[in-house]
Amino acid sequence: MRLILMTGKGGVGKTSVAAATGLRCAELGYKTLVLSTDPAHSLADSFDMELGHDARLVKPNLWGAELDALRELEGNWGAVKRYITQVLKAQGLEGVQAEELAILPGMDEIFGLVRMKRHYDEGIYDVLIIDSAPTGTALRLLSLPEVGGWYMRKFYKPLQGISVALRPLVEPFFRPLAGFSLPDKEVMDAPYEFYEQIEALEKILTDNTVTSVRLITNPEKMVIKESLRAHAYLSLYNVATDLIVANRIIPEEVTDPFFKRWKENQQQYKQEIHENFRPLPVKEVPLYSEEMCGLPALERLKETLYADEDPSKVYYTENTIRIVQDNNQYVLELYLPGIAKDQIQLTKTGDELNVRIGNHRRNMVLPQALAALQPSGAKMEDDYLKIKFA
Repeated sequence: MRLILMTGKGGVGKTSVAAATGLRCAELGYKTLVLSTDPAHSLADSFDMELGHDARLVKPNLWGAELDALRELEGNWGAVKRYITQVLKAQGLEGVQAEELAILPGMDEIFGLVRMKRHYDEGIYDVLIIDSAPTGTALRLLSLPEVGGWYMRKFYKPLQGISVALRPLVEPFFRPLAGFSLPDKEVMDAPYEFYEQIEALEKILTDNTVTSVRLITNPEKMVIKESLRAHAYLSLYNVATDLIVANRIIPEEVTDPFFKRWKENQQQYKQEIHENFRPLPVKEVPLYSEEMCGLPALERLKETLYADEDPSKVYYTENTIRIVQDNNQYVLELYLPGIAKDQIQLTKTGDELNVRIGNHRRNMVLPQALAALQPSGAKMEDDYLKIKFA
């Protein structure tokens, strides 16, 4: 299975690009599912048809679905949902309120990962395209396997054993006082079982022959900054980005004076996108005169994006940014093929690292772990510029 995650700042056009990519994959004969894991779904609006939690056929070889966290919770974690609802009712909440609040913060991300793993294991589809939440939420999703592992091994597993052992002794005194029971073994086992699935998914997410992230951006300052930050954080989790889509570029044929300044700014920002993400390939998509809603509009977007290409291919195989630890130091590795070290100048301003190569400049927004540190040395090795931070 090929797994493609579409992400970017809210409102940049992720859903339209995901839907158009799905159309092209289906056209090539791949069984394709486009799955929205964004709590604020818009995939159904993009296809202009009703979609739900279960996959629905959009056209031959193409299915669409919108993740329903309540359905996923009930179907896979029913005991936990019933227990959380019981606790909330004991605190005086009404039944409907308790049901809704049983979805704790972060569960959408967890269920998004679990459903991805389930589709991968079932092998029904050739291509799975994830229309993910905006970058901040998507990055939390991708960090769950690593971060969750620490909590599960160091904190949850010992607590699980203690809870199961003490429950028969404490329950007769606890329930009359609290109004609800202590969690039983089924409830305590469920989170760890989910963690094991998510941990197995990590190997899939970090295999760049299987999984690619495609960053959707607009030629606007704030959106580009967010995209650069997302690219850096994706590299922290060793998740490969293989393509940048620069969306909503005002076409040359638009000559209305109202757009003159806007077009000039976009020209500058387009150049920044190409320079700052080099050597990743960049596809440019114009600002259309109609909404990207319904299959005819998506067909037009599909032609602009891919023409005769196969969007399931891996557009770029190298990880352009790597962050590793070496003797208690962080080393930031930038992929700069064919560049000699004496051509490179480095400066750091705030949380940005500025890399100048001749007349070209690349601004990289650093992850928080590096933002507070200073570069202490750099060298070129195997086409990577390796910068030490101290």
